[in-house]
Amino acid sequence: MDNESQTIIVKRDESNGLAIAGMVLGIIGVIFNIIPFFPYFLGILAIVFGLIGLNKTVGKGIAIASFILGVLTLGFKVLFWIGIFGLSNL
Repeated sequence: MDNESQTIIVKRDESNGLAIAGMVLGIIGVIFNIIPFFPYFLGILAIVFGLIGLNKTVGKGIAIASFILGVLTLGFKVLFWIGIFGLSNL
């Protein structure tokens, strides 16, 4: 018998970790939008991670979702403050 050695190469799928992290931060930011100052940081980080994630070849859809959720978080926060100041003038 021949004692030939075989090398098996396992290729792992690439992932876009920054885009996934940004999407998670964006989701948390939208959910916790009622907290006064916490969502600003989450929204900004979601936008930054989404933009950085767009430069990679994989996970572009998640990076776009991360960017959109970050913008929504900041937009909801602006609407929240407009509503608070609008109600206080009544």
